[in-house]
Amino acid sequence: MASVTKSNSSYTGEDIEVLEGLEPVRRRPSMYIGGVDSRGLHHLLWEIVDNSVDEFLAGECDRITVTLHKDGSSCSVQDNGRGIPVDKHPKMKKSTLEVILTTLHAGGKFSDKNYARSGGLHGVGSSVVNALSSEMIATVHRDGFEWCQTFRRGKPKAPVEKVKPFRGRGTTIFFRPDEEIFRRTIFNAETIRQHLEDISFIHGGLTLVFHDEQRKETIELHHPDGIVAYIEKVTKDTGKKPAHEQLFAVMKDDKDAKVEVVLRWTDSTEENIRSYVNGIRTHAGGTHENGFKAGVVKAVRNYMDVHDYKPRGVTITSDDIREGIVCILSVFIGDPMFQGQTKERLNNPETAAAVDGVVRPALENWLNNNPSLADVILGRMVLAARARQASREAVSEVRRKTVGGRKTNLPGKLVDCQAKDALHSELFIVEGDSAGGTAVMGRKAATQAVLPLRGKILNTEALSMSKIMDSNEIRDIVETLGAGVGNSFDVNQLRYARIILLMDADSDGYHISTLLLTFFFRHMPELIRQGKLFIAQPPLYRIEVGKEVHYARHDAEKEELLASLPANRTATVLRFKGLGEMNAAQLRDTTLDPRARVLLRVNIESQLEADATFHQLLGKDASERYRIIMEDASFADDLDL
Repeated sequence: MASVTKSNSSYTGEDIEVLEGLEPVRRRPSMYIGGVDSRGLHHLLWEIVDNSVDEFLAGECDRITVTLHKDGSSCSVQDNGRGIPVDKHPKMKKSTLEVILTTLHAGGKFSDKNYARSGGLHGVGSSVVNALSSEMIATVHRDGFEWCQTFRRGKPKAPVEKVKPFRGRGTTIFFRPDEEIFRRTIFNAETIRQHLEDISFIHGGLTLVFHDEQRKETIELHHPDGIVAYIEKVTKDTGKKPAHEQLFAVMKDDKDAKVEVVLRWTDSTEENIRSYVNGIRTHAGGTHENGFKAGVVKAVRNYMDVHDYKPRGVTITSDDIREGIVCILSVFIGDPMFQGQTKERLNNPETAAAVDGVVRPALENWLNNNPSLADVILGRMVLAARARQASREAVSEVRRKTVGGRKTNLPGKLVDCQAKDALHSELFIVEGDSAGGTAVMGRKAATQAVLPLRGKILNTEALSMSKIMDSNEIRDIVETLGAGVGNSFDVNQLRYARIILLMDADSDGYHISTLLLTFFFRHMPELIRQGKLFIAQPPLYRIEVGKEVHYARHDAEKEELLASLPANRTATVLRFKGLGEMNAAQLRDTTLDPRARVLLRVNIESQLEADATFHQLLGKDASERYRIIMEDASFADDLDL
């Protein structure tokens, strides 16, 4: 029986901390914005933009301007809405503006008095941004005057000030994320532009302006055709050929919910659904997506039953029906229940039935009214079913080899770990036999396995499963993971808790990583969705300063380290030509040891954008790569060739 070690310290009321104001946000920022990485940084901006969009949904605003300032680490959001109230709050006895920006769960969206449908529900968005900013300036135009208040790390510098008479109305929020909180505070202009463009399609009557002071560019985004124009753009961006030109579109608005759907089938092997709730992108889906998927499958099955459509030799599954779908789903509801403050998933149970009830009858009628088009779509589903069947047959040999335990029929070059429990083991997929040998000597044999790869990996983009499984390297990976591949992949059968790509820190290493990511994205996407795929970050430089030894993963880190040295210190810099040039102790201390290493978790933030990127970079159409090279060549310097 396991023993419990007792703490020698006392536990009294003095040990209980009470965090006041916005201090909880600064102590645990990830609870509110999902993390302090680039995604969390941009989430600050989305929170402020969402507040302005809520003014549009209330019918009080039609123009929002977002400015990325010249320093790249501060933004402003301006709208022509009603302006945040500045009068004294009856309960808090201070300006309502100050209450909203410094108090969690303070806002005007808890009832439908001012906002019938909004994205800001918890009353924490703008106050969280304030808490995590080294500086925030709120400028309000209302009641015939301009009002202004400045904050530092969530605390007001002074009460709200009446600045001057002003005839217009609206709110402008300037903020600078706090470098004490975030790893890096530089915003990505392209990420902002894409996010604003999404919003402009979902809210057809809204005009969004993005002003990039760094590039001295101003872009105005306005799409009155809404999601119909959006799906045309998404289809074009993915590079997938539509199976039919005519779109299916339906919209229903009643007192409980407004549901908008537009979809088409393409020649893609993936289903791509972009879903929104009250204008907010729900990356992780939720009940509205579940309702949509159920409605599509029911409509197609009903059509097949009515017309006695029974293809010979195959069974059409729900996956076959939805394969190749590109869909924009937008739902507006009065009281959305999001999963967490980042609002990436909708949990309202009633929304599934609402969306199903809109999609199913409308799609069934559309198919009945367009029989020739329905034949094309059903033919596409039969092809998907046959391809799925062929895929199962192609991987059946691999599945057989991995049945029967951890040590059965594993690749000969795999150096497995001793642990039998997958929860406590990890696999390093290493570039080359030399680096593989070094990794084997430096690893922790109890929990770390090593699979060396020889040469470049097969480019699996647009290849059939049978051709993919002809590759020895790919087959070794599949057999080692032990969870199958393609539609037969089962993450619960995975032999390791983490799969870590360990490649040289140069262009060849990046190329091999990209080829492996292509394979995992296309044929084991659940491995990525479950957060089990990582990229190791080995050092590129070894820097000796006297008896001290430092490592740098890239040029910027090297230059930063050298710049921090006193003028009288001399540094010797060694550039590693590859992992094989490092000895086992160096590789262990910098890259293998969980206490010291840096791993990048691979995430799929946007299925459609990732699909388009792999298609452009690794697809058969070389003209796409040529276009990207010509357009972006000016941004590349110091190439590692």
